[in-house]
Amino acid sequence: GLFVTDYFTRTPRKLSPFRSFASIELFHFHIPEDTVIAVWNLITFKEQGGTFGDQCPDRSITVYFRSGAPSVINPLHTHFPRDTAVPGSFALTLTWTLPNRTTGVFNVTSPLPGDWFLAAHLPKDEGKISVKVKGLCGLYEECQYLFQPQLIVQRLVNIAVLYPGHVTEQTMAPHNRSCLYKVFVPSYTSRVLVEVLRCRGAEGCPLWLRVRAKAPPLHNSTALDCREHSPCQLALDLPFWQHWYYVLVEKHPGVPGTVSFQVTVQLTDCSRPSLARPPFLPSSASMNMPHSFGSAGGLALGDSPPPASPNSTKNPAPAPAASPAGERCWPVRPTLRNELDTFSVHFYIFFGPNVSVPPDRPAVFVINLLPVLDSGGVLNLELRLNVSSLCGENVTVFGCLNHEVPLTSGDNTSVTCETESLAGFLLSVNATASLSRLRIPYPQTGSWYLSLRSLCATERGFEPCSNVTAEVYLRAYLSPCINDCGIYGQCKLLRTNNYLYAACECKAGWNGWGCTDNAEAFSYGFQLLSTLLLCLSNVMFVPPVAIAVRSHYLLEAAVYIFTMFFSTFYHACDQPGIVVFCIMEYDVLQFCDFLGSLMSVWVTVIAMARLQPVVKQASVGLCGAGEEGTHPDGYPAASQVLYLLGAMLLAMALQMDRHGLWNLLGPSLFALGIMAIAWVRR
Repeated sequence: GLFVTDYFTRTPRKLSPFRSFASIELFHFHIPEDTVIAVWNLITFKEQGGTFGDQCPDRSITVYFRSGAPSVINPLHTHFPRDTAVPGSFALTLTWTLPNRTTGVFNVTSPLPGDWFLAAHLPKDEGKISVKVKGLCGLYEECQYLFQPQLIVQRLVNIAVLYPGHVTEQTMAPHNRSCLYKVFVPSYTSRVLVEVLRCRGAEGCPLWLRVRAKAPPLHNSTALDCREHSPCQLALDLPFWQHWYYVLVEKHPGVPGTVSFQVTVQLTDCSRPSLARPPFLPSSASMNMPHSFGSAGGLALGDSPPPASPNSTKNPAPAPAASPAGERCWPVRPTLRNELDTFSVHFYIFFGPNVSVPPDRPAVFVINLLPVLDSGGVLNLELRLNVSSLCGENVTVFGCLNHEVPLTSGDNTSVTCETESLAGFLLSVNATASLSRLRIPYPQTGSWYLSLRSLCATERGFEPCSNVTAEVYLRAYLSPCINDCGIYGQCKLLRTNNYLYAACECKAGWNGWGCTDNAEAFSYGFQLLSTLLLCLSNVMFVPPVAIAVRSHYLLEAAVYIFTMFFSTFYHACDQPGIVVFCIMEYDVLQFCDFLGSLMSVWVTVIAMARLQPVVKQASVGLCGAGEEGTHPDGYPAASQVLYLLGAMLLAMALQMDRHGLWNLLGPSLFALGIMAIAWVRR
């Protein structure tokens, strides 16, 4: 085949020590279809003061890879909230090969197409306090660790397409090792059968038949040796809907000569099990509607549909779910999507939220998550059993949540949600435990299918129930974070380029994906004590205020009172736990506290300079006598001008960079310089 190479890169970003998922750097890539290999080039380098950071210490960098949605990582090994499913991901750690630069390579053969996400972070900080500096006047610059991923993909073009029911002939030349095909599997397909026919070679049929969904097959994909099986047929039950399946016909190593064969694909359509049974509008029981809605189309439970003519144009039944054997088809009920906000989506069930689960058939529902938009939140599912509907029977309702294809087992007593090629999540409710929840952070997008089935518990295990229709309350919704991160966390909406995702940022020593891990949490008494000590420390402003008032420094006393007031209530509002008290908006309190602190230093040093006598002496020497503390023409004293000028400049500096170190050093050094000049002059 013909190969095409594509190249993608991302802008370098500064990595941060891991505290929560909100502190990681996330990179979003898109891998095209028919990709045979993807190579990530992971570039990491150090910077310090705009130059290479050769003197910076080596810190390990951890990178996570996941297809379809961001990785759910837990490097601190904290506890996840209850009923939370943790999807897997792959991680690697980069080591330094050069003093200021290192490169790692990560190869993926036949990667899944679509969205891929990389997450990177530094190790957790050791708790040391660092100061933000700007690098002026030789001050020490912090070390920065920058990470830049690059992606190179090689994809095949013009792959031969197999059409179901048609035979494709192929001759494999001696220098060729394999032939690759693909076939599209539409919705409501219960079975894919790939067959190699009329295989002729030097040693019988020396071929391997491999099949894989979404991407070209690998060495561990579903395979069949045509030497040992006649006919050479490979069947796949419950294939993924609306995806390409790739068929690889591979020659055995060392086989000489030309091999000719035919390949064909058969798809079993579950929506049309037989021509003798045309589609019809199912009854209320087959649609799993509550009893209060009665029957649909005038058909009661157990009634047979009226016969239809071959040329009938009656509306077909809703989309069915297939059993592995393809013998029975159950309707799939859609859900209505209601978007309330970003990552706040409710999925409503028609004729719901109460769902009837008959004893002889499953109830199947579909939840559609939009690509990219919905993968940055949390998919929540809640089942609540109406115990009064069980009529005293020991009934258990099992729910299977599967991605891209519904799983309705042909075995009535089966309670598993997994097959060899399909993984799922299991929920169950009964009279004892009538409520079950499931949370999936960062779910993969596409169609999620929920299959509900009722079974009765007996001495021999679970068996089909008789004449008992269970009623279940079903709720499905998408939320930004798990339980809004609780009272000890804040749910933050984050963005990387054009991709949005949400994560919890915990406080007061709480950790975990939903801020529910209290292993290092602060007690309420400790939080109250730390808040009181921090707020009451501002009482130390009372002696300076008293001294300033007694010495007739009223302006300085007013600044001290301003600082004492806003510092007290700012620290009462800035606490990480639940002992919080805010009289104004947080940003207003912070600005006033910072401004008051800097103004206190400024007016104190200016007052210590005692500029008024110096200005008076200079005025007498140059212009004659004037009033004490003022210019002969009526201008205010120099200290008054400096007070007002300092207040305006400090307000501007705080608005530009509230946490900058030079906001304190600059005014302090300037005021000390004025004080030194005044004292030398005196």
